[in-house]
Amino acid sequence: MQNKGLIRLFAIVFGLVCIYQLGFTYLANKTETAAKEFAISKAGDNADERDRQERIYLDSVGKLPIYAGITYNEAKEKELNKGLDLKGGINVILQISVRDILGGLANGKRDPKFIAALDAADEAQKDSQNTYLDDFLTAFDAQGGDKKLADPDIFSNVVLGDKIRKANIPNAEVAEVLREEVKETIQSAFETLRNRIDKFGVTQPNIQSLGDNGRILVELPGAKDIQRAVEFVTAKAQLEFYETHYAGDALQYLFSVNQALAAKVKKDEVEETEVVQDSTENTDNVVDELLKDVEEDEEEEVAQNNPLFDVFEPNQIALNPQYRQISTIGYAAVKDTAKINAYLRTPEIVRLRPANLRFAKFTWGDVETLEQGTGDDITEVERVTLYALESNRSGAPYMSGDVVNDARQQYTQQQKPAVGLDFEGQGVSQWAKMTRTVAQKGNAIAIVLDNTVQSAATAGKEIKGGSTEISGNFTVQSAQDLATVLNAGKLPASADVIEAEEIGATLGKEAINSGVISFVIALLLVLIWMVFYYGKAGLFADIALIVNILFIFGVLASLGAVLTLPGIAGIVLTIGMSVDANVLIFERIKEELRKGKSQKDAIKDGFNNALSSILDANITTFLTALILFLFGTGPVQGFATTLMIGIATSLFSAIFITRLFIDNYGKNGKSLAFATGMTKNLFTNTKIDFLGKRKVAYIISLGLVAVGVFSLVTGGLNAGVDFVGGRSYTVRFEKAISSTEVGELLASDAVFGSAIVKTYGADNQLKITTKYKIQESGIEVDEAVEKKLFGALKDYFPANLSFEDFSRSFEGKTVGKMSYNKVGPTIADDIKRGALLAVVGSLIVVFLYILLRFRRWQFSLGAVTAVFHDVLLVLGIFAIFKNIMPFDMEVDQNFIAAILTVIGYSLNDTVVVFDRIREYIKEHGSTRGFGKLINQALNSTLSRTLNTSVTTLIVLLAIFFLGADSIRGLMFALIVGVIVGTYSSLFIATPVMFDTVQKKALKEEKKEEESEEA
Repeated sequence: MQNKGLIRLFAIVFGLVCIYQLGFTYLANKTETAAKEFAISKAGDNADERDRQERIYLDSVGKLPIYAGITYNEAKEKELNKGLDLKGGINVILQISVRDILGGLANGKRDPKFIAALDAADEAQKDSQNTYLDDFLTAFDAQGGDKKLADPDIFSNVVLGDKIRKANIPNAEVAEVLREEVKETIQSAFETLRNRIDKFGVTQPNIQSLGDNGRILVELPGAKDIQRAVEFVTAKAQLEFYETHYAGDALQYLFSVNQALAAKVKKDEVEETEVVQDSTENTDNVVDELLKDVEEDEEEEVAQNNPLFDVFEPNQIALNPQYRQISTIGYAAVKDTAKINAYLRTPEIVRLRPANLRFAKFTWGDVETLEQGTGDDITEVERVTLYALESNRSGAPYMSGDVVNDARQQYTQQQKPAVGLDFEGQGVSQWAKMTRTVAQKGNAIAIVLDNTVQSAATAGKEIKGGSTEISGNFTVQSAQDLATVLNAGKLPASADVIEAEEIGATLGKEAINSGVISFVIALLLVLIWMVFYYGKAGLFADIALIVNILFIFGVLASLGAVLTLPGIAGIVLTIGMSVDANVLIFERIKEELRKGKSQKDAIKDGFNNALSSILDANITTFLTALILFLFGTGPVQGFATTLMIGIATSLFSAIFITRLFIDNYGKNGKSLAFATGMTKNLFTNTKIDFLGKRKVAYIISLGLVAVGVFSLVTGGLNAGVDFVGGRSYTVRFEKAISSTEVGELLASDAVFGSAIVKTYGADNQLKITTKYKIQESGIEVDEAVEKKLFGALKDYFPANLSFEDFSRSFEGKTVGKMSYNKVGPTIADDIKRGALLAVVGSLIVVFLYILLRFRRWQFSLGAVTAVFHDVLLVLGIFAIFKNIMPFDMEVDQNFIAAILTVIGYSLNDTVVVFDRIREYIKEHGSTRGFGKLINQALNSTLSRTLNTSVTTLIVLLAIFFLGADSIRGLMFALIVGVIVGTYSSLFIATPVMFDTVQKKALKEEKKEEESEEA
């Protein structure tokens, strides 16, 4: 090997750089361990106080040098990032509403054709792969008519200014303007979110824009309160200031509304009774029955006579003429607000409004929780307050949040948390004028955030200082969060959570422990196996393998990549593939030694002859990992990243680092056997007739595939929420619990109506999946579903466990929700499409690569046939055993990662065999006796094939039995894939290639042998 000195220097420098990069991780972890010990000494078992004390400690030492002038903050910034599944935290994908953006660009116009096109785009997006804007433009054009996008009623307005100046501009030109405006608005939303997240209070947050459809990924490692995090990132932060109408006047209107609704109810009843009389023979009995029902149900009678006030409690104080100017109109339970809003939006009700309320906006206040009842019958009721706000004809407020210069958390005079506001520019004079007006009229100023009244306070006099405060049901944390989002600016459009994942801190810690244990044991087993099989040469390979692992972690740290649980699986799988390169080299060296060559020449030729096979095998696997990276998301990308890095570093380690040790050992004439006494003659004289057994193999494979396909067609796979949408919870209990019992409870109509419940890992832990209300979005919906889950399971938990303790995350948590995953139906369709493209794309790319390398389409056909065979077998096994195995066999993104890895591994095996066949063809100069050549090639590579399979299986089995529950299904798929991949390379890929290249080769060979014997 030439340039040994340069390679040795590069390896040393690269290793030192990796150690330096990983040093930051060591320093950060050391400091955080000290912080945890300090927090425990201060707070004991109080989880919230422990978190607070830990933050205090880290904040206090953040800028202090730890080692060689490096501070904790610097070390933290450069440490190896851990993903949510290792650290715990929250991951959400937000959908910026393009409908909101288009509505804003249309300046709030309500043109029927425009609204119809928006509604059609909403519907199309459920199954469409187009952007929202494209679906809107298609829907608009499909309606026909003369009206264009540039019509003054739509986009020719002051909002777009000179960009659309004429009403006769073609729709195509307007579409380009809209496309640019939507792009800029989404970018603005991205920047606003980034400003917020930078101040959220977690280390190493991540925010990425996903494609051009307004999707934004937000990762908050270490965050423990998903509701707070979601509220923080989705808050539109639209701050507005209104004057309130006198509550007394608004109540007079509501009394007339109640009378009108009651009259409408009676009219509808009469019409319904007439219909019944016309269609029933015994009318007297029907009427009597109806009257009897009404008399027996007093609540129904009240609702009929007072439809509005049955669900709305008027503020009695405002009925006193002396206090009619106060702002609070009345109260309602949160669950009844939708019904009241529907009443107030009814056209005939709106027409009843008096002139002084013509442009009033009836708006609800923030939610407050009240206790009702006494003793053991106390229940909590969430209610809100109703206000009427003055606005102009377009519904605009008196002031907007654009005039706020600064927001901060402070305290009211009663020492309750609040948010202080300072105005700038014209906001100072506007505020002075508004407070002067309110002081004279005796009404109030309503401070409205995202269409919710946060506070409504009176002003005794004009306030000239240009500042105010928002008070309400704040905690210190929520007030700080509100101040942060106000300072970061409002979102230009609403943001809905279409995918969310929460990993509890406890699960994260358990995942790290299991991941480290499985990694160390797998590594030790492989190291021992290599020494057992190859002796001192195996020891050199082990050293190269350890150096390779150092390189992988060092590169991950230097690139700022995120290490996930599937990523650890990728690294451990790389161990097996790294060993494969050394096995290929050692087996070729042994062959050269058996030919009688000197050790020096055998080593040289062995490395040279193995290089082609190593490159082909690793390139095919790298291509599948690359496709996985391009089409995957989150942990799947982490798996692909570590796999690609591992392939690159393992090539360098096997080809150069191992060579350096071997050459250095043999330079003084020392003998290196590349085997031990027990393994020296293994697989040296095998003469298995693989091709002769191909028909039997075909029958076995067809039978297994047929059974698998039948099971797929009849029973299907256990599709995870990634592909079908839904909510999934991992819930841990104090003791073992029946999944069947809980499943029946949650699937009842009183709870979710349908649910899938399975034991997940230990027998006291369940994975609960439901599609209940998955079509509905919003923080309040997610919280309501979780509260429903807690209410149904409450009897299985300790009596003192509150919903807050069930829901929130903290390290050391023993019962309650441990993780959560939500995938909306729209993004689930996109994930399925991406998975399909990844699998098909990998097959096409590999087919073309093998065609390029081997110049015969028959080689590509054989390889792809074997891959299809392997994938169908893995899918079939998952379909057959989905309800039998004692672990989760859910088909999700991790499963697709496994399928693509199986494809890569199968091709790895197949390419090595094909490479040897090509080599034999070159030596003989023709394909005469092709069958014999193929059998020789298969037998000569058998040692490598089995050795690689054994080492890879050792690694995968270690992770399967000792790793985290969340990747057990992934590992099972890989184990099955390695077994069937090894089988298919010997009995499917090569025989198919043979049968298509030379169908009569075996017959000719047999005739030739018979004539020689004669």
